[in-house]
Amino acid sequence: MRWVALTGATCSVLRLQSDTPASWVQAVEPVLDEVLLDHAWLETRAAGVALGLLSRVAEVHGAAESLTALAQEELEHFGRCRVLLSARGIHFRRLLPATYARRLHDRAEPGLVDRLLVCALIEARSCERMRRLSEGLGEQLLREFYADLLTSEARHFSLYVDLARWAVPGADVDGALDRLAKIEAEVLESAPFEARLHGGPNQANSTAS
Repeated sequence: MRWVALTGATCSVLRLQSDTPASWVQAVEPVLDEVLLDHAWLETRAAGVALGLLSRVAEVHGAAESLTALAQEELEHFGRCRVLLSARGIHFRRLLPATYARRLHDRAEPGLVDRLLVCALIEARSCERMRRLSEGLGEQLLREFYADLLTSEARHFSLYVDLARWAVPGADVDGALDRLAKIEAEVLESAPFEARLHGGPNQANSTAS
């Protein structure tokens, strides 16, 4: 299992089994407006997922407060995306999501542990992609924007992993996380390149030196 360390103020780690190539940033930079639009929609979906899980973990001490705070933070990030889009003259519109999350959920096992850990890995991948953007984008404003989100995304990952441990005592959470992380890497690698935060890296791989 590869642990992807974060830099800056974040002391968390992301349990991912693949790294996004640095060339992915070069591939998405020409279509960055659409990536930002996709990011805005991802924040709304993440808020909805957090609230939707409340009924599944309502009896876990502190879960309702934690998931509510997570949803509120996702909506705050959505608002920040909207401000950036407006400043760039981008009209907010419907946008089809990448197939990444659906394919990952489809390959997970039934049950609450896998459901929570899939959410954790999606947050982890978001954080890893945002770290790439914070390091590689040409626009300083956007580099700073994505750098500012890293701590939140890593914290969301940790919360979902903790919820899996608390909600299903005795479950092999580490084993399930290893299994799902492998699936997540396979899903991402096989996904087509899209102007999406969770689009496949294939075009970037083909242009990498």
